[in-house]
Order: sequence, then C-alpha cells, then structure tokens
Amino acid sequence: MSDLRASKRMRLKGLIVKEFLQIWRDPSSLSIAFLLPVLLLVMFGYGVSLDAKHVPVGWVVEQTTPETTSFMATFQHSEYFQSLYFADMPAAEHALQDRKIMGIIRLRENFSSQLFKQNSPAIQVVVDGVDANTARLVSGYVQGSWNEWLSHLSRSRGTTLSRPVVAEQRIWYNSAVLSKDFLVPGLIAMIMTLTGALLTAMVMAREWERGTLEAMIATPVTMGEVLLGKLIPYYLLGMGGMLLSIAMAVFLFDVPLRGSFLVLLLTGTLFLLVALGMGLLISIIAKNQFVAGQAAIVVTYLPAFLLSGFIFNIDSMPPAIQAFTYLVGARYFVAILQTVFLAGDIWPVILPNALALALMAAVLFTLAAKKAPKRLE
Repeated sequence: MSDLRASKRMRLKGLIVKEFLQIWRDPSSLSIAFLLPVLLLVMFGYGVSLDAKHVPVGWVVEQTTPETTSFMATFQHSEYFQSLYFADMPAAEHALQDRKIMGIIRLRENFSSQLFKQNSPAIQVVVDGVDANTARLVSGYVQGSWNEWLSHLSRSRGTTLSRPVVAEQRIWYNSAVLSKDFLVPGLIAMIMTLTGALLTAMVMAREWERGTLEAMIATPVTMGEVLLGKLIPYYLLGMGGMLLSIAMAVFLFDVPLRGSFLVLLLTGTLFLLVALGMGLLISIIAKNQFVAGQAAIVVTYLPAFLLSGFIFNIDSMPPAIQAFTYLVGARYFVAILQTVFLAGDIWPVILPNALALALMAAVLFTLAAKKAPKRLE
C-alpha cells in the first residue's frame, strides 16, 4: 500500500514538474498571471470612474444681491462643478442644447425676497437628463447645497428654518463616496475570472493538439493525477496574481482593507478554484487552444463583467436576469471582496457566498473529471 502511495506521489510530482517546465518554456502563462492583472488594474483603476467631476453648470442670475453671491460661493470651491455664467435663460438653454453645460441654476429676480416663502420658488434648476448619472449628481448636489445654505442663512439671522422633515445623512463604510474604493475590489474578481479561466483553458487543449494526451493515457498515470498535476501549478500562479492585485489595491489605489487578510485568501482560493475549474472544463470540451481561449473569455469574463454586480446593480435587473446571476461565480466573490475591503469580516455576507463558491468549484471539477477522456479512442 505504501509503495502504491509513493508511486502516486512520484507520478504527481513528475506531472507538476513537467507543467512548471512547460510554463517556463512558454512565458505566456506568466504574462497572464502577473502582467495582465497589472495592466487591467492600472487601466480600470485610473480610467474607470463613476464620479462626476468638473461638470459644467450654467448660472443665470437675474438680479445680483448679497444673497445670490453668498449662494453661488458654495459652488466656487467644489471639485464637482465648473461654473459658467449666462446673461439670460435663452442663452443658457442654447448652451444646454449644445451640451456645453449639463445643467442650469437660475436665481430669479425676486430671489432675496422669496427665500423663506412657501410655494414661491426663488431658484430654478434645469438638468440635462441624457446622462442620468450626472443628472442625478447635479440635482442632488444643488438640492443639498440649497438646504445647507438656507440653514446657515437662518442661523446667521437668528431664526429657525421651518421644514417638515429634516434628513440627517450618514454614509457608512465609504464616507467619501469614492467610486474607486467600490470598483477596485470588484475589479480583482474580474481579473481573477479572466486569468484563472485563461490559465487552464489552454492546458488540456494543448495536449489534445499535440497528441501527447494519448501518450499520457497509455501510461499508468490516471486522469485524476493528470488534472491535479495541471491544476496545482496554475493555482499557484493564480494566487500569485491575486496577491499582486490585492497589494496594488491597498498600496497603489489606497483602498482600505478593513477585514481579515486570511479571510480574503481563503475565499480567494475558493473563487480561483471556480475560475480554474471553468477553464479546465472548457479546455477538455474544446480540444483546441484558440477555441478554448475564445470560449473562456465569452463564457467567463463577459458574464462576470455584466452580471456580477461589479458595476451594474443586480437588484435593478429583470427577475429572469437576476436568477441567471446565481450561476456567475464572480457574483459571490464581488460581494465578499467589497465587504471585506470596505466593511470588514461581516460573516452573514461572507459565509453564504463562500459556500456558494465551494459548491460551484465542486460541481465544475466533478464535470471536468467526468468529461476527461479515460481511454484511447
């Protein structure tokens, strides 16, 4: 029995060494594991932002008074807006139609006298709704600035501003509302999806193309040992890429890591097994490196990008699409990453998603083992 185990260990060790030598001879796997995460993180981390800054906004002041000057001053030092001034509404509306400005703030002629009167608006806001995100930002910022300025003016005059409801806003976990802190953790899941699937999508297809798989089947090596021998080297490469991505997120993009690093590693291992399992299954079925590479991108990366909650809110999707997202492994890892990075170790979020990843990994490797050839045809 001990000789049999020693023989299995020796065969597995030989397969792992063979795969590492293959990786060394063909550095494309090293590029996928280490260079691709760096390129994607830099490109997405710096290039993709949901924050709207320096949005051009037009001002129409029908009568300049100390109150209008005071209110306009609240926008002067904002990094979100760039103020442009127009003589009248037709000129401002023309600029809005030409998309030179994204909104108009009009301070009426009776602005000072109508400030605290009900049902008599002293300010008019017109927003370009073509870009819905920017439109919501302009509208919300003007509303918030208006309420804050009115409260400050009331206190300076020794009066109390009468409002039916006073909303006290508190933002947890990302108080600065930086989209970078939200996007970069999710981006790690996208990168691991792509690199994990691409790393293993080629391995079995390469053996098929070169005809070496038949040679291995003819030896005492079992198909389970073949799959394990191919999985372990690429798992180590994938974990190296993930550690590099986490380090870049923390030290390059200053994303806070409030949870446990160990939890991040363990859940990252589960997700990497899912990605590697998908690539391995694709590689076994495709039997062609080009087809396997294309299929890996289409089947893994695109659903992960669109349906994981990385950018688009899953709750806003139609019910049928929401149901489909449960088949996307990145959905669970994105939830874990955003929780561990920004909120900490929130176990009611981490545990169900980690169990889902473990189940997906088990299903994918079972399918890969069943689809793998066991004898010469």
